[in-house]
Amino acid sequence: MKLRLVLAVLLLANAGYWLWSRGDLAGFGMAPASLNEREPQRLARQVHPEWIQIRKESKSSSAAP
Repeated sequence: MKLRLVLAVLLLANAGYWLWSRGDLAGFGMAPASLNEREPQRLARQVHPEWIQIRKESKSSSAAP
């Protein structure tokens, strides 16, 4: 009986955290901070992220010897 109660509490806590992390509880005044508010130092350390280009790998360099 106690194990069922513990399982039910854990499931409810997990569901509550999932709703909170998605921002569904914002109407109740409970919403997570956005990334900009939580880690501004990470955004400040970025150096020209718009310069990054994704290129396709050539077939000759991916072939195993």
